[in-house]
Amino acid sequence: MPEICPICGLPKDLCVCEEIAKEEQKIKVYVTKRRFGKLMTVVDGFDADLIDVKDLAKKLKDICACGGTVKKDSIELQGDHRRKAEETLIKMGFSKDMIDVR
Repeated sequence: MPEICPICGLPKDLCVCEEIAKEEQKIKVYVTKRRFGKLMTVVDGFDADLIDVKDLAKKLKDICACGGTVKKDSIELQGDHRRKAEETLIKMGFSKDMIDVR
């Protein structure tokens, strides 16, 4: 018998919790300056209970061709990757209206 998702009650194969969560997330993408004047793109506002932030960070790092890390519920990418991160998040199913790029 397949496992049942505790949130939506559907089998794990048909679970849509993560897709629904992607549409409801209010995500902020901004750049901060770190030590020695280096720029860091921060993607913030994820609900870590519903979205696999580590997997998302890995995909963003691959697409942006940069290094980065996950700290708490935010993703930090080395360099200024605001536009590329926004485009990638939209392709991954996040709502364009809910992404705030500064």
